[in-house]
Amino acid sequence: MEINKVGVIGCGSMGAGIAQISAQSGLDVIVREINEDLLSKGLASINKMLSKGVEKEKIAQKDMDEALARIKGTTAMEDFAECDLVIEAVVEDLDLKKKVFTELEKICPRHTILGTNTSCLSIIDIATVTSRPEKVLGLHFFYPVALMALLEIVRTISTSDETVEAAKAFGERVGKSVVIAQDTPGYIVNRLFIPYMLDAIRLYEAGVASREDIDMGVKLGLNYPMGPLTLADFTGVDIVYFVASAMYEQTKNPALIPPTLLQKMVAAGWLGRKTGKGFYEYK
Repeated sequence: MEINKVGVIGCGSMGAGIAQISAQSGLDVIVREINEDLLSKGLASINKMLSKGVEKEKIAQKDMDEALARIKGTTAMEDFAECDLVIEAVVEDLDLKKKVFTELEKICPRHTILGTNTSCLSIIDIATVTSRPEKVLGLHFFYPVALMALLEIVRTISTSDETVEAAKAFGERVGKSVVIAQDTPGYIVNRLFIPYMLDAIRLYEAGVASREDIDMGVKLGLNYPMGPLTLADFTGVDIVYFVASAMYEQTKNPALIPPTLLQKMVAAGWLGRKTGKGFYEYK
C-alpha cells in the first residue's frame, strides 16, 4: 500500500514535527487541533522551524514554500476521510486516545492505517476500539521530530505484515531510520532509557554525586552526547515521570517506581527547559 496523504491529530511539539517532515517529503498533510488558537500556534511553529532551516541554508526558500503549501490545518475530524495514514499525537491519556480512534473508525476508509505516537501505552488497548486492529500500530517519533533520526514502529499481536511494511516505507520516506518492536511496556528505547534515567536520579537524590559529576561521568565515561539529568530536563521531567509511572503500572517492576525527588519536581512545576527550571536552571 502506498501512502500519499497523511493526517496528524494534534499540532503540539510532536504533531507539528510529524506534519512538517511529512510535508517536506512530498506528502499532502492534514493536521488537526481542537480549536483555531492551538492550530494557529502549531502552524506558526512549523513555519518557524522551516524558516530557521532557510536561515541556516539547510533548506531552500522554495522547498519551504512548497512544504507549507502541502499542509492544511483543520479543527474537523471529518477532514481525515481521504487519508491513507492518520497519526494520533495527542497527550498521553489512554481514554483520550481511545476516543480519538473511535472517531477515526467512523470517518476513515477501510484502507487507512491508524498510528499512535504514544511512547509507552499499550497499543492493542487502543486498537480494540476499532474494527480494524490489523491496521493499527505505534509510530513513536522522538523529540525534536525534525532532528531525531529514529522512528520506532510498534506492532501489536494483531498488526498485519502489510501494515508494518507500509509504515516502514513511510518512515523511510520521511527520512527516518526504522526499528520495529513488539507491543510491550516501553518498547525498545524507553525499556532501556527509563530505568537508566531513574537510577541517575536516585544517585543524585541519595547524594552519591553532584548533578554535574553524574552528567560528566556518563558523558565522558560512556561517551554519551548528553548526561542523564541534562537529558531529563530536555525531554521534560514530567514526561520522564509519566512514562515511568505508565510502565510501572503495566509491569509492577519496582525499578520503575518514580523516585520521590522526581514526584516532587513535577508537583513543583520544575519540568526542565520548558519551564526554566529542572535539575538545572535555564534563563
